[in-house]
Amino acid sequence: MQKIDNPDRKDWKDVLKRPTQTVSDIEATVNTIFEEVKVNGDLALKKYTQKFDGINLEDFLVTASEIEEANTLVSEELKSAIQLAKSNIETFHSAQKTDRVTVETSKGVQCWQEKRPIQKIGLYIPGGTAPLFSTILMLAVPAAIAGCKEIVLCSPPDSEGRINPAILYTANLCGVTRIFKVGGIQAIAGMTFGTERIPQVYKIFGPGNQFVTVAKQIATKHGVAIDMPAGPSELLVVADDTANTAFVASDLLSQAEHGTDSQVILVSTSRQLIHAVEKEVEVQLNALPRKDIAEKAMANSKLIRVKDDVMAIDLINAYGPEHYIVCVENEDFYIENICNAGSVFIGNYTPESAGDYASGTNHTLPTNGYAKQYSGVNLDSFMKSMTFQKLSKEGIMNIGNAIEVMAEAEGLQAHKNAVTLRLNSLE
Repeated sequence: MQKIDNPDRKDWKDVLKRPTQTVSDIEATVNTIFEEVKVNGDLALKKYTQKFDGINLEDFLVTASEIEEANTLVSEELKSAIQLAKSNIETFHSAQKTDRVTVETSKGVQCWQEKRPIQKIGLYIPGGTAPLFSTILMLAVPAAIAGCKEIVLCSPPDSEGRINPAILYTANLCGVTRIFKVGGIQAIAGMTFGTERIPQVYKIFGPGNQFVTVAKQIATKHGVAIDMPAGPSELLVVADDTANTAFVASDLLSQAEHGTDSQVILVSTSRQLIHAVEKEVEVQLNALPRKDIAEKAMANSKLIRVKDDVMAIDLINAYGPEHYIVCVENEDFYIENICNAGSVFIGNYTPESAGDYASGTNHTLPTNGYAKQYSGVNLDSFMKSMTFQKLSKEGIMNIGNAIEVMAEAEGLQAHKNAVTLRLNSLE
C-alpha cells in the first residue's frame, strides 16, 4: 500500500485515482461483440463463450434437473445461512414500500402517483474465482417484492459447462424465472438485444469486471436501462486510535480479495494507527487463500494521513467510496457530514461483510465515484413511478385558461385548442 502524508488539496485528484481503464479503452471490444450478438444471436454467444470461458455449449439454458442436482450439492449449513440472509433482505426491502401519493392540486384537479414493477429484468452474476451467489439475494429478492414478472439471470459457466451450485440454489430459492450459462460482455449483449434463447430485458442489474461495466453502459445506448455503472469493488475506512487495528486490516483485505482491480483506502489523522494497520495487513495477507489477488489490489491502495477531521471528511466526500467504514471516537461528525458514499458501516463491530451478506441492506452499490450521483440498489430500482390525473368539469374550468395562455405563448395552437374546445362545451 502506498503511504501518503497530508496531501495538498490540489493533488487529491491524483491521490484518489482509481485503477480502472476508461470506457474508450474497452468500448471498441464491447461494440464489436454487441454487433455480433445483435446480428447472429446465439451463434455469437457460443463463439464468445468458447473464446472467453473455454467451453463449447450447445444450449445455454439451465435445466430443471441441473437445479435439482445443485440443491443436493449445497450443504445444509450454507442453505440455512442463505435463508437467514434472504429473510433479513426481505425485511429491509419490504419496509421500503410506499403508498400511493394523492393530491388535489386545484379544485376538481386530482393527481396521483403510483409505482409499478419493471416487467422484465436481467441479472448478471459473476462466476469464476468468486461465484457471487449473495448478489442474487440482493437483486432477485427486491425484484420479487416489487412484482417483476420475468427475472432472467446470466452467469458464466466453468470449464465443464456448469454454474456453481450455490448460484443455482439461490436463484431458484429467490424466484428467478430463467438461468443462462453466459458471461461477460456477451451476456449483457444477449439481454440487451435478445437472442433465440435469451429474452430481451428492460433493465440490467449486477456487478462485474471493467468489461461488464462498460458493456452495461453501452447497453443504455440501445434502449436498456441499468442499475448503475458498478465496477471493481472499493472500500474506504476512516479510523483513529480508538479503532481495532486487526479489524481495520481485515476490512481492507476483505475488499482487496475481490479482484486485482479493487481498491481500498485508509484515512486517518494518526500516523501510529496507519503504521500499525500496515503491519497487520501484511500478517493477515499471508494467511489468505486469495493472497495473490489481494496483494495486487493492495498495490492499488492507499494509506492516507490527514491533519484533522475536517480535512478527512472533505477528502472522503471527494472520493465518494462504494463502502465507507467509520471507526472513530467522533463518529457522529463523520456520519452527519458524509455526502458521497454507497453504504456506511459504523463502529468496530460492523464489518463491511455484514452488508455484503446478511444484515439486510443491499450490496449492489455505485463505484468509481458514482456514489456522488447514484444510489445503491433498493426496492425502487425495480419499479417505475407513474403519474395519473383526472379533471372534472370544475377542474378544467379552474386551470383551463392558464393552459390556453401558456400554450399560445409557446406557439402550440393545438395544445390550446384541446382546452378551448372543452371550455366552450361547458358554456
